[in-house]
Amino acid sequence: MKFDSVLSQINGFGKYQIMIVLIQSISRVTLPCHFLLNNFIAAIPSHHCDISSLDGDDGLYVNLSHAEKLTVTIPLMEDGKRSSCQMFSEPQFHLLLNSSSSAGLSAVQCEDGWVYDNSTFTSTLATQWDLVCDRTGLGRATATIFFIGVMIGAPLFGLLSDRFGRKPMLMLAYISTIMFSVASALSSSYIIFLVMRFCTGFAITGISIISIVLSVEWFDIEHRTFAGVIVSLDWTIGNLLLVGIAFLVKEWHWLVLAVTSPLLLSIILWWWLPESARWLVANGRPSEAHMYLQRCAEMNQCTNAMADITVETLASSVTIVKEDRKYTVLDLIRTPNIRKLAICTGIVWFGVAFTYYGISLNITGFGLNIYLTQFIYALIEVPGKVGVYYFLSKVGRKPGQIWTLLLTGVCLIINMVVPQVFWVLHTVVAVLGKGLSEAAFTIMFLYTTELYPTVVRQNGIGYTSFIARLGVSVAPLIILLEHTWKLLPNVVFSSVAIFAGLVACLLPETRNIQLPEFIEDIENNSERKHLKNYKDLLDNSALYHLLFLMNLWLQMGSLVESEKI
Repeated sequence: MKFDSVLSQINGFGKYQIMIVLIQSISRVTLPCHFLLNNFIAAIPSHHCDISSLDGDDGLYVNLSHAEKLTVTIPLMEDGKRSSCQMFSEPQFHLLLNSSSSAGLSAVQCEDGWVYDNSTFTSTLATQWDLVCDRTGLGRATATIFFIGVMIGAPLFGLLSDRFGRKPMLMLAYISTIMFSVASALSSSYIIFLVMRFCTGFAITGISIISIVLSVEWFDIEHRTFAGVIVSLDWTIGNLLLVGIAFLVKEWHWLVLAVTSPLLLSIILWWWLPESARWLVANGRPSEAHMYLQRCAEMNQCTNAMADITVETLASSVTIVKEDRKYTVLDLIRTPNIRKLAICTGIVWFGVAFTYYGISLNITGFGLNIYLTQFIYALIEVPGKVGVYYFLSKVGRKPGQIWTLLLTGVCLIINMVVPQVFWVLHTVVAVLGKGLSEAAFTIMFLYTTELYPTVVRQNGIGYTSFIARLGVSVAPLIILLEHTWKLLPNVVFSSVAIFAGLVACLLPETRNIQLPEFIEDIENNSERKHLKNYKDLLDNSALYHLLFLMNLWLQMGSLVESEKI
């Protein structure tokens, strides 16, 4: 009897499974709050040079109003706004008669710091440590440092979770995230803050990769799709929650503490969270697994089914891992099929994350304030996730992954060839592209969980998360290529999305298939048709459509060039 059959007998989609999802949703809503926190804590409010030192001067300047003082001390820029980084070396009183005559006047960098507009934010990292003007890059670096921590933490937590279990490593992630978040909020210097944000990213990735695996491993085959999609909705809820908290808490220290606070409740609820029975059985601990399955059966009102499920039955449901056999990330490359799987999922994950964040950073908003813009971005993801659920249930993971990536690339191509005057079409296509890229993200989380066997599942998730965060880190750098050619970033993003969609053709379908328990399940194709022959790529109809789209792309590119000529 396979473990999935055992799980089905005690209702693999009952109150017990819903309890697991709800308990973990408390911690998962903090993920987008931290991942997108930089949008608020590192925001740069309007500012200009501090001119208060001139108030002590005698003469005409003292009697001027504040607006007049700005006129004679802060130069105008080409866009008609006051300079944020320069001031006149001495007051230019003739500008009171003609303020537009400031062109050609010598200006110097701010000498006494800056004055910030606190109407939107009481304080941010920029106002705390003057991360403006030539120090603006330091503020943006905080996000990069955070994601480097996430990238490094992913494979380590994957290894520890496969070695010591899902539940204890989840508690470690809770406690360490709280500790480092509080330390970052109390940081007295910019360097200490960077170190603490790195550590926060390192710790919080444990919540990200462990929680989804623990949820999916408790659902039966029929309802794994529901588990994957419903867990991903926590991101959208957390995104919306971030908007509300940031609107109410406008001081960055308290904002960091506020978005971290739900983890205190997660620590309390952790005691009701079960260990993965599937992992326990695979690691030679069937008696503990039987205890959790007994609780599941009682809550799901299926206690009669436990009469046929004994410790011996569980022990025979999978081949138990030898005591001296410790799986590591290196096991992902030891044998041919698992190695092919690791390479393909790594490429697809890089494309998914790279494209998603590339699109998100390229969308400049709708001319609204930062809170409303963030709210709209979060709301856009809801219909995408609902659509994904029905598509995965009826069609499958593989075609869903392929076509969301291909259509994301198409949306980027359309925005390259459509003239800028059609801004409404540009906005609609950009929003559609973001929704498709989010759908690709949702599918890939569930898909990856189903592809890797139990003994290395967390290692696989950790490895792919590392590759994904690498894509996240590279995406902002690609946007800088617009200085070389305005369309070059979109060319790169669309190319990567289409290439990732092509590589996704190499992955097997996992809809309504039992989760693999061991690497041998992947390697033994005769026993379990988990991995198809890779020559199927040549027979896949998606390849034909992909070539058609690439040909269409080249033709549109030729038309654009001919228009320029």
